[in-house]
Amino acid sequence: MKISVNSPCPCGSKKKYKQCCQRYHKGAQVKDALTLIKSRYSAYVVGDGRYIIKTTHQDNPEYHDDKQIWQKSIKYFSQETQFKSLKILKVQESENEVFVTFKAQFAEGNLHEKSRFVKENGFWLYREGEIKKT
Repeated sequence: MKISVNSPCPCGSKKKYKQCCQRYHKGAQVKDALTLIKSRYSAYVVGDGRYIIKTTHQDNPEYHDDKQIWQKSIKYFSQETQFKSLKILKVQESENEVFVTFKAQFAEGNLHEKSRFVKENGFWLYREGEIKKT
């Protein structure tokens, strides 16, 4: 999906994209796992596979050593998906591990997931997700 820097940020913050998630996509460090999940959702919406790869833990089951193939699959997913909204349902925090339950709404249906984020060397990374039945 094409959005401009002045469009509302896909994460739902009601800020402009350039004042919200774009700064993380350009290299600013996220301060917490909740910001990471929102910025990753936005990265999928805008097709920023580089950011998705950068913020995925290497032990994630979807982690791929061939970054070109992985980036192409993210781009394809982003182009073929009609993103509607992200809703955070629950956050369970500890110092270096956070679980975030969310629902992402697409034109094609919903994704309800409990995601695990870990903090390593000062950086938050997406470790894995468990799809929830709804």
